[in-house]
Amino acid sequence: MAKRTVFFVSDQTGVTAETLGHSLLTQFDGAQYQSASMPFIATTGQAEEVVRRINAAARESALRPIVFATLVDDKVRAIVQGADALVLDFFAAFLGPLENELNLPSAHASGRAHGMADLATYTARINATNYALANDDGAGARDYASADVVLVGVSRSGKTPTCVYLALQYGIYAANYPLADEDLDTGRLPPVLAPHRSKLFGLTIRPERLQQIRNERRPGSRYASLQQCEYELRAAAALFARVGLPFLDTTECSIEEIASRILYRQHLQRRVRL
Repeated sequence: MAKRTVFFVSDQTGVTAETLGHSLLTQFDGAQYQSASMPFIATTGQAEEVVRRINAAARESALRPIVFATLVDDKVRAIVQGADALVLDFFAAFLGPLENELNLPSAHASGRAHGMADLATYTARINATNYALANDDGAGARDYASADVVLVGVSRSGKTPTCVYLALQYGIYAANYPLADEDLDTGRLPPVLAPHRSKLFGLTIRPERLQQIRNERRPGSRYASLQQCEYELRAAAALFARVGLPFLDTTECSIEEIASRILYRQHLQRRVRL
């Protein structure tokens, strides 16, 4: 099956265009895509070059390209909308109705969603990220008193990427603690975690998926064996039940979904608003 080319065009980083575009495309099973990101398109000259690339892709394929765009400047947007493609510009779709509803003109200023215009917000994200890295995998600072949440689970169950995502996206101070064999053998909370019981949240995963992940890291090892994975996950589940720890199976969850569920279930207040 031929792949349709999807362009993500933005006058800034392109994060918004890619996030919304990918979300829409997931609703269409069976279609195949090849993507091209084109950030920082802020001048008419750059927009004309974008159109040339889009039109070239249209000529090379029997399938018309799709363009997801976030372009604030009307002149730049008009040029891109002239491409031989289906062009979906999120600002064009929503700014007009919002201007009418609010009875206010939009600023037409680029970079406000992912820029550094709000220094306090940016600083909150960086500080939370530094905290997550310093309190990763039970090593380093172990400053659980400052944590908003402490993720607990066996090795490779998704703790570290979730902590970093919570920090970078929401300014959440997220630490994590890996349950080692000695913790699982006792069946009790590690002493270092006991005083912070209300902040703890467990992550688990299916044994087969855990084995696959671990085998990529240490192929053929005891650490990656299905027997070891099953033991650790069984012992962790027993610990979560005994202590009454809330937990989430991450097997089929994206990092975004894991983070959102933790925010909701732990009633965490975001320091950063998207």
